[in-house]
Amino acid sequence: MGILNGLMGHASAVPVEKLTKEFEPILLEDERIESAFRLIRDMMVFTNKRLIVVNKQGITGSKVEYQSVPYSSIKMFSKESAGMLDYDAELKIWLTGESTATIRQEFRKGDNVNAAYKVLSKYVLK
Repeated sequence: MGILNGLMGHASAVPVEKLTKEFEPILLEDERIESAFRLIRDMMVFTNKRLIVVNKQGITGSKVEYQSVPYSSIKMFSKESAGMLDYDAELKIWLTGESTATIRQEFRKGDNVNAAYKVLSKYVLK
């Protein structure tokens, strides 16, 4: 189901243990990964300090962009739940100085979007 969700544009949860080695070079000493969600090759990684948006580029995906978004620069975020006939839930994030949602991610109905929303709430609303 994970591949099908990826092809349909839905994010699926990634075990934190699988990401530790990949993100070790860019994480601060006291920073830890809270949760992560994958969309085919791209990812959203939530740490206790920031949101890292990972964009793998090119045919092979060997070129990777890591965009760090400090929680302090997030001015608003929303969660749109899936409906009866709509199987998608969506997370939208607005950054300071932007009038439209800068980061958008679709999630599968029922799970994952709430976990991402809780991590954002925990760090943005403190």
